Amino acid sequence: MLRSGKFIELAVGSFFPCRCVGCGKVGGFLCPECLGKLPRLLPPLCPNCGRPQASGIVCPVCRQRQAKIDGIRSPFRFDEVIRKAIYELKYRNLKAISPCLAELLADYLRSNPLPGDALVCVPLHPRRLRERGYNQSSLLARELGKRIDLPVIEACLIRVKQVQPQVRAVDVKERWRNVVDAFVCPDEKVSGKQIILIDDVCTSGATLESCAAALKSKDAVSVWGLTLAREIYN
Repeated sequence: MLRSGKFIELAVGSFFPCRCVGCGKVGGFLCPECLGKLPRLLPPLCPNCGRPQASGIVCPVCRQRQAKIDGIRSPFRFDEVIRKAIYELKYRNLKAISPCLAELLADYLRSNPLPGDALVCVPLHPRRLRERGYNQSSLLARELGKRIDLPVIEACLIRVKQVQPQVRAVDVKERWRNVVDAFVCPDEKVSGKQIILIDDVCTSGATLESCAAALKSKDAVSVWGLTLAREIYN
């Protein structure tokens, strides 16, 4: 006998079938053809920030900065179909795509493992969370945790400063200024743990760095950032 929630899901699916966000084909949120065309972020990369770096060694920016975050990794460039998919998740209320996107992160981690005892998502400011109704990074973290058998530590980061979205910042310096002291870690849940910090997109890395500083203030052993996509800028 079908449970009521599953019945509703099947009924909705029959009237509104899943369509690929890339080409519109019925059958899934990302069809095999569009999956094969995803803009992968391939080596050589800076081993710290994860941006393309022809030499494959630490980039000049990372050499000049003593970062709290241990490193940042992203399987894709923030472009083409993956940009559309993230947009649908983030701004069009397509929460149902989060398992599909989390599976992409899980595939990446199976080939490129990161040290981790637990997952933590980058939080939204409470006002923005009320406006949107959900945190897309939390959805990704929960779905990813199911796939790689890691717990998600909830509510261990709080965003205390609301600023404009990082993608609207004029330059990298403004992005870093935006998130200085923007996050606090209110308890000891992360103490002694290796944390993988989950977000949808990395722009400059400033948000992840600020989160890592808050987590390490409560004695997280390590913090690696993992985002679905990475914006590549000059």
